[in-house]
Amino acid sequence: MEPQPWPEPASEVARAVRAKNYGRQVPLPVAVRDRLGELFPDGEFAQAFGVTGPAGWSPGRLALVTVFQMAENLTDRQAAEAVRDRLSWAYALGLDLADTGFDFTVLSQFRTRVVEHGLEEKVLDLLLARLVEQGLLKAGGKQRTDSTHVVSAVRDLNRLELAGESVRAAVEALTVAAPHWVAAVLDVPGWSRRYDTRVDTWRMPASAAKREQLALTYGRDGFALLEAVYDPRSEHWLRKLPAVQTLRTVLLQNYTRTADRNGRLVTARREKAEDGGAGLPPGHLRIASPYDTDTRWSAKRDTFWNGFKLHVSETCTDAAEDRRTTPNLITNVATTPSTVPDDKALPGIHRQLERRSLLPDEHYLDSGYPSADLVVASRKTYGIALITPVLLDQSRQARAEQGFHADAFTVDWKYQQVTCPQDQVSSAWSPCTQHGHPMIVVKFTRTVCGPCPVRELCTTGRQGYRQLTLNPRPLTEALRTARAEQAGRDWQADYALRAGVEGTIRQALAVTDSRRARYRSLAKTHLEHVYSAVALNLIRLNAWWNGRPLDRRHTSHLARLELALAA
Repeated sequence: MEPQPWPEPASEVARAVRAKNYGRQVPLPVAVRDRLGELFPDGEFAQAFGVTGPAGWSPGRLALVTVFQMAENLTDRQAAEAVRDRLSWAYALGLDLADTGFDFTVLSQFRTRVVEHGLEEKVLDLLLARLVEQGLLKAGGKQRTDSTHVVSAVRDLNRLELAGESVRAAVEALTVAAPHWVAAVLDVPGWSRRYDTRVDTWRMPASAAKREQLALTYGRDGFALLEAVYDPRSEHWLRKLPAVQTLRTVLLQNYTRTADRNGRLVTARREKAEDGGAGLPPGHLRIASPYDTDTRWSAKRDTFWNGFKLHVSETCTDAAEDRRTTPNLITNVATTPSTVPDDKALPGIHRQLERRSLLPDEHYLDSGYPSADLVVASRKTYGIALITPVLLDQSRQARAEQGFHADAFTVDWKYQQVTCPQDQVSSAWSPCTQHGHPMIVVKFTRTVCGPCPVRELCTTGRQGYRQLTLNPRPLTEALRTARAEQAGRDWQADYALRAGVEGTIRQALAVTDSRRARYRSLAKTHLEHVYSAVALNLIRLNAWWNGRPLDRRHTSHLARLELALAA
């Protein structure tokens, strides 16, 4: 690939586009080319392509095709046909009427190259940089972030199906890579009867005993296959096949193999430790499919899914401000395994915004993101104020709203003493570590708490005295300040601004179908989300360029009639 400037739209294509859209709003691809020009230069993707060999299609224009593909939720075939058939796409890409486009498989090859060279974020970086140049984006201000679950592009498997499919995937990979080795080592007719078709519940035995026996058969077959692959007489490169390595992990996570008193190896299934078994690995490590080793099972409230999480960050303005000055634009998307809590994703989101020089002054989040550490660290490291509900005091007194909760005590950090509401001073101040975090345990004495007239409002513990557990000073003060602020109406009215990101999530699901991953692996799913974010930004910009607000809600025909009558 030799980077070349994009051609200007062909004159005959430009005339046809103008004639067909005379007096009407031009299509999105035309507006993007007119307003933003050569948005993705080829040189930005040069590291992913060689300097010799057959000439390839322009990677910058392939990136724009992928963005339009996401904007219209098209398949690769449909996107390739749109390049050949649609005048608006030809205008945006600078193609003439005789251009035959490319085969649809080029898009898959392009995505693979982009992921292999770590260029997934490139298109969003280029768009945001262009918008900064045009004065539509800048650092500071307000942004909001929310997450949603994403279902993977592979079939959901139970543990029995996972074991069988893992063996089947390894056999298929070995058969393609070394068919003569498979024919020499395996009983091909016998294995073919078990693994010629995909393993699913519909073909499983009805009885639990037979299903258990089938699970052990899959395990024994898997161990036998690995023994053959790792035999010194076998080619060493066979054991490096991804499907073989995946089979090793699946067997380790789901089976045990021990020697009995006669020295014979016995295969057994792993069960939960509470059921008397050897124990299963934690969810964030457990492979859910041999065809996508990044996807994980997870649960959030009533939702149980196999896949990933998508975090979307966008700019936002107060209700009192004129939203027509600048549109709300997506500044970052993060894709994480489904088992990663939201608070673990927030530092990475801030690092990405810092890299783009788009850090906000205030960041609006739901209660899943913050912790005392993050509230303090975000302010100290990035100068960001997290506008989010922090965890309330979970003590018995605070939950019952009766008695003296921790915030009713005055802390003297200099002299390491705590004074209770009855003006009694603590007797012990003990720094410690709890669950890997530094904490401080404060105790009062029985002689102080025993005769206290309001002891029942303070403690009912058997030890007869009050004990407090405090975070270090910066965290304690940040928590107390945040709890006091979020109890006020002004804070609650300001925090209502966060709810708008729910509409952005809804738009992403409705327009680009981000709920279900198109591709396998975390990296390619993230690429999909980045290109979808660019598509949504262009849709919003097009609405803003044409002076019409973008309504992300579904409006019924009756509501439209009401608006028409009111006008």
